[in-house]
Amino acid sequence: MQINPLHKPEPWPLVVIVGPTGSGKSALAMHVAEKLDGEILCADSRTVYRGMDVGTAKPTPADQTRVRHHLLDLVLPGEAFSAATFKELALRAIDDVASRGKLPILVGGTGLYIDAVIFDYSFGKKADPAAREALVKMTTEDLIDLCQNRGIPLPANYHNKRHLVRAVELGGLLKESREIRRNTIVVGITMERATLLQRIRARTALMIQEGVLAEVERMGATYGWESEAMTGNIYRIFKEVVHGTKTLETATEEFVASDMRLAKRQMTWFKRNPHIFWSSDPVELAATIEQFAHEHGFMQDSRV
Repeated sequence: MQINPLHKPEPWPLVVIVGPTGSGKSALAMHVAEKLDGEILCADSRTVYRGMDVGTAKPTPADQTRVRHHLLDLVLPGEAFSAATFKELALRAIDDVASRGKLPILVGGTGLYIDAVIFDYSFGKKADPAAREALVKMTTEDLIDLCQNRGIPLPANYHNKRHLVRAVELGGLLKESREIRRNTIVVGITMERATLLQRIRARTALMIQEGVLAEVERMGATYGWESEAMTGNIYRIFKEVVHGTKTLETATEEFVASDMRLAKRQMTWFKRNPHIFWSSDPVELAATIEQFAHEHGFMQDSRV
């Protein structure tokens, strides 16, 4: 499909693929992108960090060669990054991709990043460093109490201290429309718990094989273990393997269990969205996306 960039539709067609960690979102996005001549926009709060590749299951260099990816490697692990910044960059990327006649495909498991785009969230001003430092020193329980005392709705992932800190800073979202972005389709991958557990175990074994321990040690030595980026599941847990205080086998089991809890939180977040078409069948989801794309003028790439 060729779109005249001087005659921009409002808004551009957008495909969104969501689901829990390890469910196969990236594989589906790759399939759709190659078939419909699309480009992938990654909505993941960990893959924005440069150098954190194996432990975040970042798209491989080979995948990025096959299909162009956006919104990866945006900041160093020691630098701040917010959902507001993600939204701004994502909207620019959507414009860039679509203005070149490509189909933008937003894929990821970070619900706040996804919803910021498709529900046009508005965010408050940037955090005051001194005030944030005081909040970061508080316990998770104290932050929950502070939210409740101020009448601030708890974030979906209220066990995550970073989300609580930002909720207090914003006093809640300034705007949270439940009217979804027009010209948008959102599909979600569901999976039986036993199957998801098996997939997460296999992915963890692959991460170990590909050198995640060396990456954890390198990132910790370079950016410090207290860096926000290092609070991600595998970096936090495998740090103890690097320090010799936990066996690889024990850390692996803890990480798998932690990823399963993450998957449950992600599904809790996404299930609030009534606009998502859910299926456990990637073929059905691909067909649904293709129908949407064809209705908006995108045809199968003849090179596939």
